[in-house]
Amino acid sequence: MSGALDHLRVLDLTRVRAGPTCCRVLADFGADVIKIDAPEGLDPNAGVIGHRHGYDMLNLHRNKRSLTLNLKAPEGRALFLEMARNADIVVENFRPDVKTRLGLDYEALSAVNPRIILASISGFGQDGPYSDRAGFDQIAQGMGGLMAVTGRPGEGPMRAGAAVADSSAGIYAATGILIALAEREKSGRGQWLHTSLLQAQIAMMDFQAARYLVDGEVPGQAGNDHPFATPMGVVATSDGHLNLGVGGDGQWRALCRAIDQPDWGSHPDYATGPERFAHRAEIWGLLRPIFAGRTSADWMTILNEHDVPAGPIYRMDEVFADPQVRHLGIAQSVPHPVRGDTRLVGQPVTLTRTPAEMRRAAPDVGQETDEILKEHGLDEARIADLRARAII
Repeated sequence: MSGALDHLRVLDLTRVRAGPTCCRVLADFGADVIKIDAPEGLDPNAGVIGHRHGYDMLNLHRNKRSLTLNLKAPEGRALFLEMARNADIVVENFRPDVKTRLGLDYEALSAVNPRIILASISGFGQDGPYSDRAGFDQIAQGMGGLMAVTGRPGEGPMRAGAAVADSSAGIYAATGILIALAEREKSGRGQWLHTSLLQAQIAMMDFQAARYLVDGEVPGQAGNDHPFATPMGVVATSDGHLNLGVGGDGQWRALCRAIDQPDWGSHPDYATGPERFAHRAEIWGLLRPIFAGRTSADWMTILNEHDVPAGPIYRMDEVFADPQVRHLGIAQSVPHPVRGDTRLVGQPVTLTRTPAEMRRAAPDVGQETDEILKEHGLDEARIADLRARAII
């Protein structure tokens, strides 16, 4: 079992995707993550990303335990603060004002535990003119610039096919938590850290954002082509498509040899990166009929023999059938009492001594409520009373 974070206890107040993604990192590396769920009927948005036994919930909430707790009730809040005394981390992704109204902001948490770390994820930030708005991934993709550079030129904005803002915000929050934990080793004190979908999406734009900030250029849509390297993009074969990744001049010459056109490698219109970019349409016009004459598998063999960067374009079933993906072992199994042996998406980083591990399936709502409360000193009579009054 992974011992990397098994000394940490996390109180998980999150829902939807960004927050659960953050907590999943901690859980997969051994932290005791206690997911705080609302008692049945109290949260109108409880099923926003599907059924508890659905693929998304199973993937987001594995390796966690679940406790039901009504945080709107004074006794529920008091019980949460009592649990916070012995916790290391609280993660939440409410709208910024909600934690304050619940009395669970950093000031309240640090009053009972000065070592606690509070991680907050919001749509647009903890303050500012948009702080009270609801944030969703696609909205952040649009406001963060991703949709304006995605898709074919002239066809209008296009969302990315993955939840880029949600997932990256969760990963940035997890990174912030690990930094705060490292700093706590020196100071002995916790702190409040926060990120947002908007910040994370802008950060993920990386070189496109820097292109504007440094040079004042506003990047546009390039479709499947790289913004400035040619030929780097999608080309059709006789039975499908391939990605070509020809960036440097040496790779261009290698490609020309692979397609039996070595003279193109030194052609004055194509020999350098700037020239190839200036003649992008012409180059693709030369390449397309050549690639259309062979299968994708044939081209992968030829291109690999000539050390030309290229790769197939997979559907998701093909992704997990690929021998390299199978070797990496990113699809990992965990037994589930209803769904049976379930394959989920593992962590994309390998630690040689303390790797991430699938220890347990995502819990049903409140599955470990009694267990967790007994760990905090409540007896069966008190637990029964709390349940009777819908506190848990």
